[in-house]
Amino acid sequence: MDTRQVSKFSLWQHCAVLVGTGVLLGCITTVQAEELSQGFEGDIGLGGYYTRSIIRGINDDLSVLPYADFEYGRLFARVDTVGIKTQKLGYGYLELVGRISQDGFSTNTPNLRGLGNRETPIPLGIGTLQVTPLGGIMINAFRDVHRSKGNLFEVFYVAEVDLPQVNFYPLLGAEYQSREYVRYLYGISAQEASASQYAAYAPAGAFNNFIGLIADVDLTRGYHLNCYARRKWLGDAIQQSPLVNQRYLDSGYVALSYRFK
Repeated sequence: MDTRQVSKFSLWQHCAVLVGTGVLLGCITTVQAEELSQGFEGDIGLGGYYTRSIIRGINDDLSVLPYADFEYGRLFARVDTVGIKTQKLGYGYLELVGRISQDGFSTNTPNLRGLGNRETPIPLGIGTLQVTPLGGIMINAFRDVHRSKGNLFEVFYVAEVDLPQVNFYPLLGAEYQSREYVRYLYGISAQEASASQYAAYAPAGAFNNFIGLIADVDLTRGYHLNCYARRKWLGDAIQQSPLVNQRYLDSGYVALSYRFK
């Protein structure tokens, strides 16, 4: 099953996301993992990406960027996640992963005057994609090596529905963002409170739940239309931030790609 991770892909950010530190994940099971690809396999193309803004005074983002979902030996890209497969682990591999984040934002707007810019995180860590007979399970654990020094943990399940010309991949998942991560992006320090219109805010960590649907449409001669939509319900610690004016985050993309086999 060719699962596709959600969210945006930006070729221009964090060229060093392949750098990571591996930590052994428990015991390696005896179940045979999928073999590594012998050549370049997957999709390369161009897509239009949409992300609804949850920050006061900042417009929704709509951009045209490269689209990538491929494997090349031990290297892989899953839209906004890139990495290296290491040793076999169950139905997959232990992976060194990097996330191309879009969580940062500029405060150069009247509504956010007096606040410092939130620089885009650089999450690096370990993970695994388990492609089981019952569907795909992805687990990732990241640490932001940039400003927040916070941690992220995510787990989600992807099913597959095959039709003659289109494959659907419904997904369901959950995400945890640590206190440090949430405070850097959505908190307000005492110094910022004195220089802005907002009161100080020191949030705890946040659990976010999400659902999504991917559609892979087979067009002609190796070309595919890749569509994705996701809704993430924000945890209380994020919702209650004075900077946030939404309860959920919507995102998605439509990409035209060529599939290499």
